[in-house]
Amino acid sequence: MEEATLMGSLIGELEAREAAARARVEELEAQVKELTARLAGEREVLARLQVTRETVAEVLTELSGRDVDAGPAVAVEPVERAESGVRVVGAVMVPHWREGLSVDVLPDVYRDIVEVVADASSPMQAKQIVPRIGLPAVTGKIEGTRGKLKRLVERGWLVEDQPGRFAPMPRNR
Repeated sequence: MEEATLMGSLIGELEAREAAARARVEELEAQVKELTARLAGEREVLARLQVTRETVAEVLTELSGRDVDAGPAVAVEPVERAESGVRVVGAVMVPHWREGLSVDVLPDVYRDIVEVVADASSPMQAKQIVPRIGLPAVTGKIEGTRGKLKRLVERGWLVEDQPGRFAPMPRNR
């Protein structure tokens, strides 16, 4: 009879452990459900912020390519990289060139323009640059690029050696 009692208490112990494990699993499942819902909400917030940032960057880039008469210049200086690699917009999208500053601080389209001009064997016109930065060679894109080229000249990144012809700024190294 002692064996039956031992077996009964062993079964009882296993049932108690099973019930405790079931309770832990149910608690963790509830936490996973709550975290999944929170994660979905945070993903939605992140997606909205990314779209907003991209839209603002597009608008600022378009505004920066317009003539001065089109409105006040957008000031966004300095543009720096955060540890995450995300651009942080402070106050001039195209900072003035200074020693030690690389093209990495420029917005993508400006960086592309500087790199295309730097790779060219001779000064380039806006209409030559536009297709090389992936834009259609239409008047609006050429004029927008010309505005960006002029801004890069004003800020010391490029030089306009002849009217409408742009080259890298010579640097003493």
